[in-house]
Amino acid sequence: MDFEMDDEFVEDDGSADTEGEVFCPWCGEPNMVAVDPAGGGEQEYVEDCQVCCRPWTVHVTYDDEGNADISVEAQGDWDD
Repeated sequence: MDFEMDDEFVEDDGSADTEGEVFCPWCGEPNMVAVDPAGGGEQEYVEDCQVCCRPWTVHVTYDDEGNADISVEAQGDWDD
């Protein structure tokens, strides 16, 4: 997926968020995730939980000040 950067969004001035904490939708444990402002103002990708290794879809949206809103949702069905 290619996303167009908003003209007002500044990615290279060092002020944009590059990480955030999320809670795994599978096990509930906190995870720090790295985010890359160079990926665009809106991003979506798959990452595995650092604790239980189950996959999530990560959604990242940057506002005009470089603040990242990061959310995750369980991906697929997982049977224990």
